[in-house]
Amino acid sequence: MNEAKAFAHTIGGRAVAGVGWFGVVDPSTGTVFAQAPDATRGQLDLAVRVAREAFGKWRVLTHFERVAALRSFAARVRAEIEGLSRLLTLEQGKPITSAQREVRATADRIDGLAALEVKPEILREDASGRVLLDYQPLGVVGAIAPWNAPLILATQIAAQALVAGNTVIVKPSPFTPLTTLRLGEIAAETLPAGVFNVVSGGNALGQWMTEHPGIDKIGFVGSTVTGKKVMASAANSTLKRVSLELGGNDPAIVLDDVDVDAMAARLFWSAFVNSGQICMAVKRVFAHESVAERLVDALAGKARQVKVGSGFEPDVELGPLQNQPQYEKVLAILQDARERGARFVTGGGALPRPGYFIAPTIVTGVAEGTRLVDEEQFGPVLPVLTFKTIEEVVRRANATRYGLGASVWSGDVTRAQEVARQLEAGTVWINAHGGASADIPFGGFKESGVGRALGMLGLESYLEPRVTYLPPALSPHHS
Repeated sequence: MNEAKAFAHTIGGRAVAGVGWFGVVDPSTGTVFAQAPDATRGQLDLAVRVAREAFGKWRVLTHFERVAALRSFAARVRAEIEGLSRLLTLEQGKPITSAQREVRATADRIDGLAALEVKPEILREDASGRVLLDYQPLGVVGAIAPWNAPLILATQIAAQALVAGNTVIVKPSPFTPLTTLRLGEIAAETLPAGVFNVVSGGNALGQWMTEHPGIDKIGFVGSTVTGKKVMASAANSTLKRVSLELGGNDPAIVLDDVDVDAMAARLFWSAFVNSGQICMAVKRVFAHESVAERLVDALAGKARQVKVGSGFEPDVELGPLQNQPQYEKVLAILQDARERGARFVTGGGALPRPGYFIAPTIVTGVAEGTRLVDEEQFGPVLPVLTFKTIEEVVRRANATRYGLGASVWSGDVTRAQEVARQLEAGTVWINAHGGASADIPFGGFKESGVGRALGMLGLESYLEPRVTYLPPALSPHHS
């Protein structure tokens, strides 16, 4: 328990010890390596109270004063890259180089969002008067983060809320709480007390947050199933606002004029980065029948060469699945494909070692109706399907309840754009797939989410628009 006591909630700018504890598992071994504090309902009430008190002071700061504080926060995150990235690899499993990139990206995301400012607008000005649109912060925002990229996604929600003048309570996933708890300590040293609070706990804590009358908005990143529960709970409590970034089943459409050798590696990493545990990763490839065989060979060749292992092993490129439930889900999806006659070109199952490792897998001989095609696998498994016509592939790519992202790969950008315009997705890439920027909105169609994150659209979602009608200005002789 000595190691466990090193981790605490951050509430009101100070460390608050846990009353209960839960184990945190190293996914490369499958064993518990640390303990995290399990917040009580009373500790959440305290966090809400201090966040509400801090809101009164934070909201009245100028935009430039808030930005200065946030840039100081980002600088401290960069200064702590070594410790944060090591802890991130231990609890999440990703290679240490990937963890370092996530920490840097977290600091960059804070800075990028701090560069955005929503300004008042004059909607109309004529003889009848002026109509002004301005924006007001909501109050206290609850940020519920996932386990696949825990640091940047928790911070992304929080930074949008903070730039807009809100205060935040961050709840990390119980699978990956530790790096975010450390982030709370950094925030306590660089931001005003109560502005950035971190409490860790299980599913009960998440439900308490969505129901809590003192929380004005929930920002959530995670699965569609859980997102629906968050939305229902938020509506039933106080009709609190929600932003939901949910699952995806992103198609990559490879046309017949593509240079397979030039694009195969990019497509591979668009699917397998973070062992496939990225919401916007490629989940299905539709390859024109004239190039499918060459593409499968190229993807399989890459899959066989990739080094899989613990995130601290030299030159490792892919780590384990992050947790046992996800590991078992991916294995069940593979078994379903096997029973339906799928061909595993490479991979196809678990690696013979401790931890939650699955071999990078390329699958052919599957079609709609199998779990691997219809669901979001969220693992290092990629099905390659074939098509004959553009009309056919557009229909099949859109035949999903998801609509997060999609990509078109072609030697003719104009032709690719024609296909892209027909796809039902919040983001469409051409000859690339994946990536987000602080100044560009991101989100999905259908069951892939509600609202947008990032960009001005994302920032505005953490504000309440207000319209004010002003009378005509007095003429000079009336003044």
